[in-house]
Amino acid sequence: MRTGRALAALSTAFLLVAAACGTTEDAAGDDEATEAASTGDGGSEDSGPITVTDARGVEVTLEEPAVRVAGTEWNVIEHLVSLGVMPVGVSDIQGYETWVSSAPLDDTPTDIGTRGEPSLDTLARLDLDLVLVTDSLVEGAIEQIEQTTPVVVVPGGDSQDNINQMFENLDLVAELTGTQDRAAELRDEFDAKIEEGRAAVEDAGAAGDPVAFADSWVDAGTVSIRPFAEGSLVSDVFAEMGLENPWPMEGDPVYGLAQADVEGLTVLPEDIRFWYIANEVDGGDAFADNLADNAIWQSLPFVQSGNVHRFPDSLWMFGGPTSMMQFVDAAVDALG
Repeated sequence: MRTGRALAALSTAFLLVAAACGTTEDAAGDDEATEAASTGDGGSEDSGPITVTDARGVEVTLEEPAVRVAGTEWNVIEHLVSLGVMPVGVSDIQGYETWVSSAPLDDTPTDIGTRGEPSLDTLARLDLDLVLVTDSLVEGAIEQIEQTTPVVVVPGGDSQDNINQMFENLDLVAELTGTQDRAAELRDEFDAKIEEGRAAVEDAGAAGDPVAFADSWVDAGTVSIRPFAEGSLVSDVFAEMGLENPWPMEGDPVYGLAQADVEGLTVLPEDIRFWYIANEVDGGDAFADNLADNAIWQSLPFVQSGNVHRFPDSLWMFGGPTSMMQFVDAAVDALG
């Protein structure tokens, strides 16, 4: 998979890890990042020691709320930006900007390399208060970063309750940065957006309608399809709106993602809405471009009836409340 797929590709269902290395070149923009962090208004006025227990079960103590923060995964970067804390370091800035439109970066963050293998040299030069990571880093990277900077490992997800896990992650980042008030506002905004979406579903007469959501990619000419099964974050958001998930297969325990090919779509009920996401910059549209002449795809009842809808580019399927609110709006638009 390309960059937009790397996060969830670390699921236990299947592995599609991009083989890329972090850069050790001198990072640009350090001076601008320093100035932004020292004058930023994202943190609170509260100060004093903060102790949290991260996803490893490790206690991490900061002497005061973190101001200069780097993140290796895009979910924590989205959390930081939406909380009003512009990160000093971001893994794969180009990829982030390709997929995440709800929480845009300014021109101050430094690119710290790939999400799985950040540049340790760059991180060491950024004079950081905190590095936020998931457990998807190459072996030994966390321990090396911890030699100079506190590290907090944030869970990627939890298919048993991914919305709750999203907010637990947001609250963790908020506690570490002293932005709890803004986190509470984001929760209220999300709840209001869900109510707005639920009302739209009811007005459209679509309550209880089955919606199969997926993404896809092409590898050696073959289209692979990734169903967002029950327990995936996006499908949980749709469920909160009153829509049903018809995928019959079980997803992985972290992200709720499954694996299929075009033949696997024949197990779906005939009367579904098929929604998917693609990105012109990262991978293109495999459904429209690579399955246009596929006999199985063309024979599917939801394809023949026109119940196929592509979501807009740059909606991050594994992000925070701001991305999920975009999915609510996109779902309402898809209902027509």
